[in-house]
Amino acid sequence: MADVARLAGVSKKTVSNYFNGYRYLREETKARIADAVEQLNYKINISARNLSSGRTGAIGLAIPELAHPYFSEFAQAVVAAAQRRGVNVLVEVTGGEREHELDVLSGGKGRSVDGVIFGPLGLGADDIAAATADVPIVLIGDRADSRRFDFVTVDNERGAYDATEHLLNTGRRRILGLGGEDTKAPAAASLRSRGFRAALADHGVVDDPALLTGPIPWTRASGARAVLELLDADIHFDAVFGLNDALALGALSALQSRGISVPEAVAVIGFDNVEEAAFATPALTTVDSGLAWVAERSVELLVSRIHGEAEGPRAEIAEHRVIVRETA
Repeated sequence: MADVARLAGVSKKTVSNYFNGYRYLREETKARIADAVEQLNYKINISARNLSSGRTGAIGLAIPELAHPYFSEFAQAVVAAAQRRGVNVLVEVTGGEREHELDVLSGGKGRSVDGVIFGPLGLGADDIAAATADVPIVLIGDRADSRRFDFVTVDNERGAYDATEHLLNTGRRRILGLGGEDTKAPAAASLRSRGFRAALADHGVVDDPALLTGPIPWTRASGARAVLELLDADIHFDAVFGLNDALALGALSALQSRGISVPEAVAVIGFDNVEEAAFATPALTTVDSGLAWVAERSVELLVSRIHGEAEGPRAEIAEHRVIVRETA
């Protein structure tokens, strides 16, 4: 590292910051270090670094499931972001079970990582506030207490508002909100439901309770089943907002199975922009919620915490945008 620093004309600390993904390095400085690394064929000796620092060289990622497209893509993005910093990732699937999540938060089963990126599902704010964490924690998702831990999330309410408004701007007025939840809980379903209803209200559209279905599992099968049940009940709608892409893809399949044209008769929009959305037939219009940014920023914050460089705690929200494709 000293050789790289001399060749690049910077300090060893700057080289260390470069490998740890420090976000405030100037582009010109990063380019000089990259050139020096290439010329010297320098590689980090991870084992030696971990021994000298007393760290494991690994972080944990605790999420409710891996089978769901969103979580599998998020896990892959976290692994890629960590690898760029010379850090390994151990993935733990909690199933959203409260006791399992409490163990993750408190280190009840012992730690073999230097920090954890944690997406709780079964815990409430009081659980998080009372946690006795022994390593840095970065929370993702919706159930957060930013007084204790860094928190990186997506803009659920505004993203849902923008998705609904997109449908309204194309002339749709009977919009089915698929997978909603009418509670005050700080959860994605309730936050996206609020955004959905707010957009309807702002555009003078009557909020029909029959057109907000849920709570239901956020899966393709649940989305398809809910749409078929509404069709069988002769409940009219001219658009579907799936509160995630899996629900929207299930709705798309159900509509096609009944010979209903999309988007001519019924428009469909999702939320999350998972990879499958772009390859559906027709391609799914959706909200890119910033998954890649959340993964990158979560790793960046956690590594900074591990190295004692970050101030905080911080609460950060990803930017989002509507990706217009063929279904709406």
